[in-house]
Amino acid sequence: MALSLPQNPDLEHLRRDARSLQRAVRSAQPVALRLVSRLHPEGLRGETASFALSDAQLVVARRLGFASWPRLRSYLTAAADLSRDPAVLDPASGGADRADGEATGESASLAAALACLTYTDRDEPERWARAVRLLADDPDLVNRDVFVAAAAGDANALRAHVAAAGVAATREGGPFRWPPLLYLVYSRVPQVDAIGSARVLLDAGADPDSGYLWQGLPTAFTALTGVFGEGEQGPGRQPRHPQWRPLAELLLERGADPNDRQALYNRMFNRDDSHLELLLEHGLGHPASEVWARRTGEPAETIDEMLARQVEWARAHGFVDRLALLVAHGLATQGALHLAPDDVVGDDIPVTGTWPGDPRVPDIHRAATPEAVRAAVAAGARVDSLRNGRTALHQAAFMDDVELVTALLDAGADPTVVDAMHGTTPYRWAVWARGERAAAVLRDAAGRHTPGAPRLEG
Repeated sequence: MALSLPQNPDLEHLRRDARSLQRAVRSAQPVALRLVSRLHPEGLRGETASFALSDAQLVVARRLGFASWPRLRSYLTAAADLSRDPAVLDPASGGADRADGEATGESASLAAALACLTYTDRDEPERWARAVRLLADDPDLVNRDVFVAAAAGDANALRAHVAAAGVAATREGGPFRWPPLLYLVYSRVPQVDAIGSARVLLDAGADPDSGYLWQGLPTAFTALTGVFGEGEQGPGRQPRHPQWRPLAELLLERGADPNDRQALYNRMFNRDDSHLELLLEHGLGHPASEVWARRTGEPAETIDEMLARQVEWARAHGFVDRLALLVAHGLATQGALHLAPDDVVGDDIPVTGTWPGDPRVPDIHRAATPEAVRAAVAAGARVDSLRNGRTALHQAAFMDDVELVTALLDAGADPTVVDAMHGTTPYRWAVWARGERAAAVLRDAAGRHTPGAPRLEG
């Protein structure tokens, strides 16, 4: 069972949860009784009035994916040293005016922080532009601070730091208490020589499996995670590293584990499979170092669970090319290539055609390519149907997928339709996600919409 912990998990808080569960069971609350019956290996034993705290702790641990309370406690002990919360550590959290006016003594920490993805809602191009200004205002920062040198990808400055102190390549520090390699791969400012800088650090002993536990959660954000980028906030706010492929190849050649759970998760939202192809070339899906399982004492999820997540997402979203790739490498069954219009585990109906012989209307949300959009609409798909409160056009706009946006518009999608969550248009989704290309297409489409349709303001 995959681990499922709250952000910044705290042992004392979990102890209180166990005590609350114990009291709820002893007072025969139905929800608590069902939880114990489902998760305790022996179910409810004897009278509920005698339900022990140790039994409650076991149920709490199993609900989070651990085999026992001692295993949970051991994980939290190991994770304490590996956990980082960028939202708390970020010295730029006071806002743009404060950040750009900081004293010189804090400028190195500020520049390194602003340059990097934090995987918080602060990630956006404006942030990296502020880092660029700081570096331009004080070019000597790279010579004074190894973490700034790494974020700037300045190989010469890194060589000097390593020559002056051999531990410079491996020690943790800077605003996020990371080793220099993480500042290099999570940076999104223009870098002098990203590949050369990575070689300097790796040659000096940097760990290709460097990483941290974001807010203490069990799936490590590794160097590969930083290289591949993307995630829940979309490719505009959390883009891949501009040199992602050669950097990933270098890390993998130096021994990085290709079974990178967080990298796979972050990149699964986009229909592009280039990351998957590279990881498959280097052994994805087969046991490798599993270094993070050793560091924490527990795997965040097994390899089979990791692959199942990829298959389920691809099936639910019509990523047939991704499914075919996994099938070709023996990591999914042939049945994964067949999708039902209404559920993930349905009848064998191919998404690439017009669902011949099936009476149900195909789901436009499973049309992951322009060709699939045209086929789905020809088969009767409702182009503006909602799923999870959004249209397919909203999602394509969020991902800055101009090809898909254009195909949906050509198929009759309404560019002025609003979602059920925020009441905003696909254009606004693109703007929030910093999807500049999709925003431009949608702005133009809204302006050309049928007479009487609302026009978008700038």
